[in-house]
Amino acid sequence: MDRIIHNRGQVAQENIDKVNAIIEEYGYKRNIFASNLAFNKKFKFAVLLPQFSDLEYWKIQMRGIEKAEKEFKPYGVSISYYLYDFDPVSFVRMAQNVLEADFDGLLFAPIFYDESVRFLEEFQKKDKPIVMIDSDIVEPKGHAYVGQNAFKSGFLAGRLTSFAVKEQRKVLIVKITRDIEATSVYLQRIDGFYSFFRQNPQLTHFKFSEITINDSSLNQLDKAMFEGISSVFVPNSRAYIVAQFLEENQINGIRIIGYDLLEKNIEYLKKGVIDFLINQKPEEQGYSAVNHLYKKLVLQEAVEETYYMPLEIIVKENFD
Repeated sequence: MDRIIHNRGQVAQENIDKVNAIIEEYGYKRNIFASNLAFNKKFKFAVLLPQFSDLEYWKIQMRGIEKAEKEFKPYGVSISYYLYDFDPVSFVRMAQNVLEADFDGLLFAPIFYDESVRFLEEFQKKDKPIVMIDSDIVEPKGHAYVGQNAFKSGFLAGRLTSFAVKEQRKVLIVKITRDIEATSVYLQRIDGFYSFFRQNPQLTHFKFSEITINDSSLNQLDKAMFEGISSVFVPNSRAYIVAQFLEENQINGIRIIGYDLLEKNIEYLKKGVIDFLINQKPEEQGYSAVNHLYKKLVLQEAVEETYYMPLEIIVKENFD
């Protein structure tokens, strides 16, 4: 029977027909996992991400990836890491190294959009599975995505801003960015935020303004920016920068909404300076992305190509 199922050796047609009839009647599913172990098959994944030494968000992502690597290593999975400095030149150099190597699957985050599109087009020529985390690229298609729905998360931030508000309210969107940071996820969150208010035209008492500062530049903030402001929306993980400024200048009564459970964000959440954090579970993203490649390549299972993380709202009362 084994020779018939696996097409090994010469077998009489009469016996083949008998075995196929039994398979059809009782059902048979080849144990891919056992076959891989029997033939000692190896699977090599490439991970292309930013250096995480001073970027806590990516450090948390990496924790999930390493957890998956440890879990799947006994089953033939190995991971090679290509970590680039947070600039497009370093990204392109590391991406080229990935292209020149031979991998069965790829996990990466498209931080630099144009460079990522060009890299994706080249890697897709290898016809190997690709999974993205954190943010997605709509075109070219043909890859998987694990992360939040950025538009919906911004829409949710708009809803949180609107809660328990009746009188005139001024809302400030503080864009705390690096020079290169104009990723699709960042822009989609802002679009989603405004869309909530466009879809709720009865909320006429909200007025909006925006400021942009460089990452970690507290000296670019001043008290005048927050005069008359009732709510602040920070569309990335650096809400703690605004929280620190407000605390140091004893400015109270401003609602802050931001993203991610970074240590500094948690500190100000517990103090009540930050009101809401929308958690996109970066550790789970990293783990789930490797798990996607594992199921697709090792187990040869059908896998959903898009997996949106739950929109988890964290306040100081439910953090612990």
